[in-house]
Amino acid sequence: DPQQLELTTSDKRKLRRFIVIDEVVDELYGSKVREYFEENNVQHKVLALPTTEETKSMDLVLNILQEVQNFSIDRRTEPIIAIGGGVCLDIVGLAASLYRRRTPYIRVPTTLLSYVDASVGAKNGVNFLQCKNKLGGYTPPVASFLDRSFIQSIPRRHISNGLGEILKMALMKHKGLFDLLKSHGKYLLDTKFQSYSGSADHRDAALQTTRIAIETMLEELAPNLWEDDLDRLVDFGHLISPELEMRVLPSLMHGEAVNIDMAFMTYVAHARELITTEQKEQIIQCMRGLELPVWHGGCSWPLIKKALMERLKHSGGQPRMPLPTGLGVAEIFNDTSEETLERAYKLWVRD
Repeated sequence: DPQQLELTTSDKRKLRRFIVIDEVVDELYGSKVREYFEENNVQHKVLALPTTEETKSMDLVLNILQEVQNFSIDRRTEPIIAIGGGVCLDIVGLAASLYRRRTPYIRVPTTLLSYVDASVGAKNGVNFLQCKNKLGGYTPPVASFLDRSFIQSIPRRHISNGLGEILKMALMKHKGLFDLLKSHGKYLLDTKFQSYSGSADHRDAALQTTRIAIETMLEELAPNLWEDDLDRLVDFGHLISPELEMRVLPSLMHGEAVNIDMAFMTYVAHARELITTEQKEQIIQCMRGLELPVWHGGCSWPLIKKALMERLKHSGGQPRMPLPTGLGVAEIFNDTSEETLERAYKLWVRD
């Protein structure tokens, strides 16, 4: 907004920013962040917090809001800045949406998963009563700033974790993205999604995969930002995984739990003859190539039944099950029988 820009630049008051940063990110980049604000003569408060699935609670939101109140911000012109992974972005988004009913906030994702997933869309939230993201809202950030150089400092397992969400978009909507992951998966893991000139064999695979993943995610989310339509392809991998992830915390990361769900649903799609045996094998091989788990002992048949019952509760009494109908194409189904699910489960466990 040119008017707001002029107002800000002509304002004689000192610029002020409140920053919430994940404590691990703070150890790595905190000094650079503080230096940046000091060099630009911005009065700032940096709050470093442990933002993990175990700490993702209303208590942490209230802790942030107490500090925001102490610092005192202008709710229209001084956005709260969140620097961290998806949990950090979710918590800060909820805190901002509650403070004075809606305070602007900016997302700066620092993990691959948050870069392609949490940076997009309007959702925020926290866990409640052992349920994933049970409390939350829809308040989009005023901006998301994407910088892949953050990703070079995260462990290999975290890169693989993010690849789970990228693979989700590939399987649902983009055969080209699936082919990229098949061909360049190991290279992306080895190079931690950094761009190198001279790697002709791989072109700029990191830029291509992240850009396509984000664009397909936006394509899917933008027309349905408030989830008025509950038929969502982006829910692939999110039918059983919330229950599994919370049950086995902290042994599975979000993208890993999503991938286990996707692996099972691939078997369901095969059992329904939506995909061929060869396509099923290609998908599972691609998952293995991305170093993602394709099964977990905690994913029992009773857990799957419970998770699908929960799904019915919050999706209007229909399972709304996204399933691949090929590579890079999918549809939503409401008519998968329990017998088909059980048959797919037995084959999955056997394999």
